[in-house]
Amino acid sequence: MRLLIVSDLHANATALEQVVEQADAVVVLGDLVDYGPDPEATIAWVRRNANHVVRGNHDEAVASGAPTGASERLANVAEESAAWTRAQLGDADRQFLGSLPLHAEFSFAGTTFAAVHAAPSDPLRPYLRPDTPDERWQSELASVRAEWLLVGHTHLPFMRRFGSQTVVNPGSVGQPRDGFPLASYVIWDDGDVFLGRRRYAVDDVVRRLRDVDLSAPGRARLTSLLQTGWR
Repeated sequence: MRLLIVSDLHANATALEQVVEQADAVVVLGDLVDYGPDPEATIAWVRRNANHVVRGNHDEAVASGAPTGASERLANVAEESAAWTRAQLGDADRQFLGSLPLHAEFSFAGTTFAAVHAAPSDPLRPYLRPDTPDERWQSELASVRAEWLLVGHTHLPFMRRFGSQTVVNPGSVGQPRDGFPLASYVIWDDGDVFLGRRRYAVDDVVRRLRDVDLSAPGRARLTSLLQTGWR
């Protein structure tokens, strides 16, 4: 049984369309929107394909008008993009984003999973990167009953094991930040974990960013992220 795990789509439908792995179920770990030019198409893909979805900080911001909570170096463009995204979406899509749960727990192929965008203790904010100390992870896992914890938010793929529990982050489909400008995702296949990378037409996405109401510095920052996978 194969589970497709994706996160941080960031309204990049061109990248998402290349994630074409066969899977029995799909999990989306939040941040469907913001930064990219395709919020409606990305939400439509999630509605059609996802079995389990949790809310990310950018989904929360677009749905409610709250600050994005983006990192300092991206805060300005995140707020610009969130305002533009909010204006593009109808009431139904904004309500869909705001109604997504902060946590999800489910069973798949006889295995238990917990899913959250950032961390069990705070689903929307902390950046738990691959080098986060063991003690912090163990503290987070203390409240998790599942065998597998699925997280996103950092845009950095990794897997770490702590006794009988495993943490998996699939990286970002729409805006990877680990130096590889390729759509990143994970396939869980009966306990085996495979990190997938897919090329996509980055230049097409960059061209469509011209239709997004952003400042020149904001557009330049997002263009650089897409083209370089900047960390």
